[in-house]
Amino acid sequence: MAAGDALGAPYEFKPPVHPNETVEMKRSPLWAAGEWTDDSSMAIAIAEVAARGVDLRDKAAQDAIVRRWHHWAQTSPDVGVQTRHVLSRAARGGTITAARAREESEALHCDTGRTAGNGSLMRTAPVALAYLNDEDAMVAAARALSELTHFDPQAGEACVLWCSAIRHAVLTGEIDVRVGLRHLTPDRRTVWERHITRAESAEPADFTSNGFVVQALQGAWSAIHGTPEPADDSAAGTFRADRLRLALEAAVRGGRDADTVAAIAGGLLGAAYGASAVPLQWRTLLNGWPKATARTLVGLACAIERGGAADRFDYNYPGSSVDTIARHPYDPQVVLGGVGVLRNLPEDVDAVVSMCRLRDADIRTDMPHIEVRLIDRTEHDENPHLDYVLLETVRAIEGLRSQGHTVLVHCVGAYSRTPTMGSLYGLRLRGVDAEQALSDVTAVLPGANPNSAFRAALKRAEQQRPVEAVTR
Repeated sequence: MAAGDALGAPYEFKPPVHPNETVEMKRSPLWAAGEWTDDSSMAIAIAEVAARGVDLRDKAAQDAIVRRWHHWAQTSPDVGVQTRHVLSRAARGGTITAARAREESEALHCDTGRTAGNGSLMRTAPVALAYLNDEDAMVAAARALSELTHFDPQAGEACVLWCSAIRHAVLTGEIDVRVGLRHLTPDRRTVWERHITRAESAEPADFTSNGFVVQALQGAWSAIHGTPEPADDSAAGTFRADRLRLALEAAVRGGRDADTVAAIAGGLLGAAYGASAVPLQWRTLLNGWPKATARTLVGLACAIERGGAADRFDYNYPGSSVDTIARHPYDPQVVLGGVGVLRNLPEDVDAVVSMCRLRDADIRTDMPHIEVRLIDRTEHDENPHLDYVLLETVRAIEGLRSQGHTVLVHCVGAYSRTPTMGSLYGLRLRGVDAEQALSDVTAVLPGANPNSAFRAALKRAEQQRPVEAVTR
């Protein structure tokens, strides 16, 4: 969601992007490169409350959400006109509450009949995560949170449909925007079926009024539906995960309220493909209110799924030494090691690539620090996009080396993930085969033993065409 938002931010309120023009996550007059906008900021406020394990239907939870929105709106450079109107009026004369916000939202709807903007749909994704085990509760919460600023029933219906699709995608991996139609009345079901069908025969740019919630949903669904899923083919450099990037670019190309349409699309794409499908370059750039990063967003999503329970993990892997360290046999400015090395860096290391979960205290803020999630299982591979993530990671290492950095590449104990990445870097650097690269890397990391899935991925990587070597 945030990636789509930040990708679209430089193109907001502009005409559709020409097919020959590259869509980039870049700086704009209002936003830094990779900075998300009000779409994700309002969603984060919902996620923060959901991460406590509370029911979003409860009055206290909704009060906390609108207070957080109001606090955010005081300093945000961009707040939707309708949202700002409701929040500012609801805060008059005292502390803002959900009841006051809903009253002002309803009053605005009665006065104007025009409260079906896309502002509640753009922020609804965390609601789906909060109710993976209770669909009916999710439907009620989606409508209730929509009404806080957007009282028009169309906005609530859009939130129900999108949350239902997100929930379904998380649980099944399938993208089905119609799965929530059963939660609408028969007449509204017919109307929305027409809207969805129209989106499937159109381009995102065809929805010229995508500030309207119906057209925002149509634009997002048009981008997703119109972007086929590539086949996983390491030799050709195409991956299933590429659909997320390609569909978000398509959403942005629709123009006008491009960041919101792409944020909406991103929520559903991310539900189906996961955070590992978000390009590493985008994840590294992502930032925004409240002084958060991609790491913050992953943490919030995981906390919601845990229902407010504390995160629990340790680095005590049987047979692994967290202090293992070695220089890469082909490039001494790539340091291979365990997580203990991160806490006691060699003096020349000035960049880090981590491939395991980290505590907040282990994050380096004084140098480039790229986080990658690789799952090491000996029984079966749990990585949904293994070849894609390995390629993204080795390119990040190559990029850091091309900038002159000395890079620590580590997992927990340098047992499986680190030698795999060291071997991939080596085979691309020297043009040797996977077996030779792995033999040379494990020679400097005694006891290292990549699992069978990683070894198979290294064999497939032999056929990839590497970028220009950064050092010989």
